[in-house]
Amino acid sequence: MSNSLRQRLRAWIASPLYPWLSGGALTALAAVELVVVPRHSAVIALGVLLSAAALSWRRVHPASAAVSAVAALVSFAAGPDLSIAAAVSGLLACYTLGRHRVAHPTLIVGGGSALSLAVNAWHIASWHPRSYSLGLLAEWFVLTMATLAAVSMGDAVRAREETQRERAAAQARVLAAEQRQAAEIERSAIARELHDVVSHSVSVIAVQAESATYTTPDLSPQARDGFQQIAASARATMAELRRLSGVLRTGPEDRTGTAPQPTLDALGELVAQHRSVGGEVELRINGDRGELPTSCELSAYRIVQEGLTNVRRHAPGAHAWVEIRYQPDRLAVRIADDGPGPPGVVHNGHGLAGMQERAALLGGTLTVGPGPDGGFLVEAEIPW
Repeated sequence: MSNSLRQRLRAWIASPLYPWLSGGALTALAAVELVVVPRHSAVIALGVLLSAAALSWRRVHPASAAVSAVAALVSFAAGPDLSIAAAVSGLLACYTLGRHRVAHPTLIVGGGSALSLAVNAWHIASWHPRSYSLGLLAEWFVLTMATLAAVSMGDAVRAREETQRERAAAQARVLAAEQRQAAEIERSAIARELHDVVSHSVSVIAVQAESATYTTPDLSPQARDGFQQIAASARATMAELRRLSGVLRTGPEDRTGTAPQPTLDALGELVAQHRSVGGEVELRINGDRGELPTSCELSAYRIVQEGLTNVRRHAPGAHAWVEIRYQPDRLAVRIADDGPGPPGVVHNGHGLAGMQERAALLGGTLTVGPGPDGGFLVEAEIPW
């Protein structure tokens, strides 16, 4: 079997329609078999049809496969032979029970063996044998072996898929580690460039500006002050470059000298800053916070920060509302105002694009646009 055909077959089996179509096909086969080979017992007919039809729900409710297996054994117990549809349905049901680990495989096989023994005993009672021997238990042995094979196959497939998922997760962790290492190397290269090229050039500017006030005769007071300002700006730039170079040279876990990243605990300070410059804002928090990932809190903080910045920039004097909703599996953030709304910022603003990137990076969504009652509205949902 070629790889493309195998992949198509796996995709078809994994599709939501597969259990319904296969269950329907088995039910149709059972109906045709009952017409071709009439069964004089309603119990047999009902058991054969139920064993096939119950498999349609095996993907949604794997435990329903037990109904199919029991119905197949009941139909066999009520008649002298086992129908083809019931045999196929019973085996597929045992495979499903092992595949989805409805119970421990030993318990499933033990239960199937006990029911098979009861069916065999029922048949022996109807045969009225003149003598008893182990050969009469051949039915029980065959049914038990078939149950064991089907359950073992389903459990083996489940174990293989779990191994594949674990291997994929391990590969993803290795890839993430390699990406972090590559980022560290790139940061070190940038730090070297800053130190060797930019810092050197800025230091030259500072020295030349400082020395010009002493080496250049007849400088006016205004020119002397200008040179001093150039030197001071160059020294400040040098200090900032040294700080930035130190940040780039160390990993995230080693940056003890930098300020910690803000969390949602700092929203009060953010709101206070907005009010200190004349803005009006209300902060509403709903739900239990619990423990959130640091990345989730940082992204939510930055989204609120950028939203309030946009209010000050594009709607000065507008009243703003910030709402944080803690939900069981996600964090909802809403920033609204009653201003006119910034024209064109939805498509051209870099701040909004940055907020959308932050939300998308964590698998969330962010929508911006006019509010239902006017103004501008920013809504984000960040899962964790």
